[in-house]
Amino acid sequence: MPLSRVLDEKMIRWVVHGFYEEIRRDHLLGPIFNAAIPPEAWPGHLAKMCDFWSATLLRTSRYEGRPLPPHLTISGLGEAHFRRWLALFRATVKRVCPPETAALFMARALRIAHSFRLAVAFNRGEDTIHVKPILEESLYSDRASE
Repeated sequence: MPLSRVLDEKMIRWVVHGFYEEIRRDHLLGPIFNAAIPPEAWPGHLAKMCDFWSATLLRTSRYEGRPLPPHLTISGLGEAHFRRWLALFRATVKRVCPPETAALFMARALRIAHSFRLAVAFNRGEDTIHVKPILEESLYSDRASE
């Protein structure tokens, strides 16, 4: 089946809502997200994230934000947080999507995570030469967290 017949706005919504449901309950990431996003702001955040993934994967033009700046203000944001984000994201897309679509979501998420990690390190004045991409295979060691 062609990807375009599988990956649609409904699937993006399932991924986004399922993923952030996990994030909000997570012991590591939940406190960060719940402190940054008040309960009444979650519907808007979820809609914005659906727009982001729609623009990213379906090439719609719905997302007009800048996703990086809010992340630069989170003190102590580090590799453990990005690894956890990716592990939860992978678990969600594997649960919600067919394999080919899950792979597409993960490829993009891995690139986004690496870009954000580089930007966070650069913003803190750290040497970015040692910031290596997190590989999906390395997330399997985080399996107990799924």
